[in-house]
Amino acid sequence: MYPAYSLAYALVLLLSLPYWLLGMLRAGKYRAGLRERLGSVPARLKRPHAGEESIWIHAVSVGEVLAVSGLVDALKAGSPEVRIFVSTTTLTGQKLARDRFGEHNVFYMPLDLPFAVNAFLSAIRPRMLVLAETEFWPNVIRLARSRGAAIAVVNARISDRSLPGYRRFRGLLRRVLANVEIFLAQTEDDRERLIAIGAPVGRVHVCGNLKFDTKAPAESALARSLRQVLAPRQHLIVFGSTVEDEEVLLIPCFKAVLSDFPQSLMILAPRHPERCDAVADLLRSSGLSFWRRSAWAGTALVRGVLLLDTIGELASVYSLAAISFVGGSLVPRGGHNILEPAQFGKPTLIGPYYENFRDIVHAFLASDAVRVVSPEQLPSAVLHLLRSPQEATQLGSRALSVVEQGRGSTQRTLAVLRDLLERSPHEIPEMSAPRA
Repeated sequence: MYPAYSLAYALVLLLSLPYWLLGMLRAGKYRAGLRERLGSVPARLKRPHAGEESIWIHAVSVGEVLAVSGLVDALKAGSPEVRIFVSTTTLTGQKLARDRFGEHNVFYMPLDLPFAVNAFLSAIRPRMLVLAETEFWPNVIRLARSRGAAIAVVNARISDRSLPGYRRFRGLLRRVLANVEIFLAQTEDDRERLIAIGAPVGRVHVCGNLKFDTKAPAESALARSLRQVLAPRQHLIVFGSTVEDEEVLLIPCFKAVLSDFPQSLMILAPRHPERCDAVADLLRSSGLSFWRRSAWAGTALVRGVLLLDTIGELASVYSLAAISFVGGSLVPRGGHNILEPAQFGKPTLIGPYYENFRDIVHAFLASDAVRVVSPEQLPSAVLHLLRSPQEATQLGSRALSVVEQGRGSTQRTLAVLRDLLERSPHEIPEMSAPRA
């Protein structure tokens, strides 16, 4: 199976090469880390000494890096002699991981081809491979297992969108998942879905969602500057993690807010920074006043939009918001993480497309801690909360309570991983794990 998979995977990469090249030429996408993706171990990576144990944790992007950060810290505290390496797939995830864990411990995930994967396995010699959420790369899992590494999937979830595809290849996927010792699912639904796609029943357990344990970020330079220039009663509305075709739907909301609350400031943070030029053109054509964060020198901001064209500053800016909106949800993109504003007790709105965070959103809806609105409803929903500050405060307070009730997954996950590390490398036990 694996030679056939590797051949098919390489063929797909070859056939899609024009797409990748076009992305590199147009916006510089995919260029970062290209050598590492092809199996070139960077000189900056501090390899473990002879006899020194290591753990490899893979976190795709920013959300996963934030989710595993507490787990990495706990593993380091409990086993300071063990080296922990973190790989990511995206540029934004890579930048955040290097900032949090040090560039000598962080690298780009290699392509799932034996020559690329083996280069990193030989360099870091992991005692354990930890995959965050649903990164089921057949060669990575098989080759790590063949070298004696324990394999764990943490914070596991199966989205509505990916479930049919996984089921279609269940027969092949079962052979891949047989190499995984433990799956720690976010919810009971995720546990059932993992079993449905081929994970062994006795190895799948519910452990909660690591994202609830994510620590609130330290105040960024932007948040400090905004705190200095915002007037006492000036409303700040943050529209975070927006995606293509979504910003145009937000323009009527921006204009409605400025019409009724002319001193307000909107912060608009596109999910992908390379789109900021296109978003700036859209704001310019709409007639709205706007400033780009990268060019803002700390002057007063009023009656307009601050376009956040930098990386890593959105999460702390939520702390200043009167109201927050989390994007990727007005158009069918699956939504983004509403825990970022909720951990600051901020009233939060989202659109109707949130399937990627289905269980988190349902937990908030059950406590009336988030509002789901359509593009047409968004302006009136924002204005209603601005006119009803007590209702907005209560909505934010309920959101913070949901976050606090959901915490604890990191310690449960840590206990399972430590138990797994103590076992024989080739023993695959039917483990009993703590439940969320």
